Amino acid sequence: MSLTVRSATDDDFAAIWAIFRPILAAGETYALDTDLNTDQARALWLEAPLATFVAERDGEILGSYYLKANFGGNGKHVANCGYIVSEAARGQGVAGEMCRHSLHTAHALGFTAMQYNSVIATNEGAIRLWQRHGFEIVGRLPGAFIHPRAGAVDALVMYRVLTEGPQN
Repeated sequence: MSLTVRSATDDDFAAIWAIFRPILAAGETYALDTDLNTDQARALWLEAPLATFVAERDGEILGSYYLKANFGGNGKHVANCGYIVSEAARGQGVAGEMCRHSLHTAHALGFTAMQYNSVIATNEGAIRLWQRHGFEIVGRLPGAFIHPRAGAVDALVMYRVLTEGPQN
C-alpha cells in the first residue's frame, strides 16, 4: 500500500514518541537534550508547531514532521520543519515524501521559503536528500554540534525558496 501523509492527532503521539525517543537518545542529529521526557517532547513536536503530520503505511506510523515559522515578526514568511523516520522505515522514501508534503503545505500556508537551521554535517543522507529537494547550503557553523562519536562537527544552514508548481 502507498504511503499517506496526514495531520497528526493527539492519539498519534505514542507512535511519534516511539520514533523520536531513540533518535533523541542517540544524540546524532538533533541539538536537543537527549533525555527529554514525554511531556517535553509532546510540547516540542505536537503543541508548539503550526502543524504536525505523520507518514503512515497500512495504518503504521513510519515518520513525522512538524512545520512552523522559522522566526516571528518580519521573518515569519520563512518556514522551518523537523523530520523523524523510524529506523525500520529508513531508505524507503518516507523522508522524501514528507519533505515534498512539507514544501507543498508551507507554500499553501503562505510561506515563501524554508530554512533548516542545523543540519548536522555527519548526517550525509539528509544533506543529499534536502539538496535533491532544492535546498542549498547557505551557512556553516563550525563545530556547532558535539556528536557522540565524531566530536565537534559542523552544523549546516540549508535554505530554499518556495515557488508555484511542483516542489520536487
